[in-house]
Amino acid sequence: MYNRFISHSVAEALEDTPAILITGARQTGKSTLCRQLIETGRFKGQSVTMDDPAILTAALADPMGFLEDLDKHVIIDEVQRAPELFLSIKKLIDEDRNGRRIILTGSADVMTLPKVADSLAGRIEIHNLWPLSQNEIQGRASGFLKMLVSESARFPGIKTPWKDIVQMIRKGGYPEAVLRKSDTRRAKWFESYIMAILQKDIRELANIEGLMQLPNVLQLIATRVGSTVNLSDIARLSGIKNTTLQRYIALLEQVFLILKIPAWTPNAEGQFVKSPKIFINDTGLLCHLRGEGDSLLENRTMAGSFLENFVVMELIKQLSWNDDDSLKPYHFSIHKGAEVDLVLEDRRKQLYGIEIKSTATIRENDFRGLKKLAELVGKRFKKGIVLYTGEHTLGGFGRKDLYAVPITALWST
Repeated sequence: MYNRFISHSVAEALEDTPAILITGARQTGKSTLCRQLIETGRFKGQSVTMDDPAILTAALADPMGFLEDLDKHVIIDEVQRAPELFLSIKKLIDEDRNGRRIILTGSADVMTLPKVADSLAGRIEIHNLWPLSQNEIQGRASGFLKMLVSESARFPGIKTPWKDIVQMIRKGGYPEAVLRKSDTRRAKWFESYIMAILQKDIRELANIEGLMQLPNVLQLIATRVGSTVNLSDIARLSGIKNTTLQRYIALLEQVFLILKIPAWTPNAEGQFVKSPKIFINDTGLLCHLRGEGDSLLENRTMAGSFLENFVVMELIKQLSWNDDDSLKPYHFSIHKGAEVDLVLEDRRKQLYGIEIKSTATIRENDFRGLKKLAELVGKRFKKGIVLYTGEHTLGGFGRKDLYAVPITALWST
């Protein structure tokens, strides 16, 4: 079993928070994480799952009675199947806030339901579990974010061969897919996985007309990763209404298959792009949806969007367990002009820009978006880096706060 780095944050939360919600797509390892918490002694209590029809029936028939029959310390798996439990959980926590510890897991974002969010406000802490990061696969924590925000730390200059990076992209981070020994076996798993999510989980979330169109919508989104969302374009190609498409995208977000990164804009109108960028939660899944394999190895330009999706999700995963949770992800873009793939903003509104390149060499022009952002925000701009597939950490690109950094720095200790 892999060591999941958010387990430390969950264990800390259990010391002072009565309810913990661990969310994430199916098969990312939520149940395994909970089992590890029990086996290591960091959580002492029982575990039940709403995937068990008998348990689900009992929970729906009498939510309060069901909860009162459980231990005061309990894990309730796949709680999105029984949102009726939340009001009763609130009542029990209010009666014994210090004596109860409840871990909830969900493969759908139950906090988007207004009654659920209101019922546990101030009583719950939420942690997102994404597919495995490269650090979790390799078994060592990353120092990337600490180096990024440090004024003195220097990124390591280590090269990873392009073929190894492509292999990381193609495998992705779903534990079951990572363990499959061949591309064919991974493809079989992803095929079954997508079918189960779209035909079962989403069907349970909402009664959707034309559910058969959803796989096509997901594939169209996959061809646009790293781009700002153009609903009209996707709606035209898929042959569905804009309003229906918006509902589909909301449902795909709700089951954590896709992720939107909002635009960072100054308080100004006009030239700035305000639409979010969209990403698939895992590059193994992305490769399957787009039918890409060896072509990534042969064509670095075509691989650019895959690499961007890979890097963005690696950083989203690192942010989920980062001790300093103040960094928030955005993208920056000017209409027909400069852009920055990822912008991290801290509580003091300081900005760190990250540009992602699949090339092994760096040119002055690769820093154009970072320089524009730095010019726009002045002293709030703290550092800008271009992650590339070369070997050396380099400075001297017209500013003291700009660097070219090997992509390997993402998973370096």
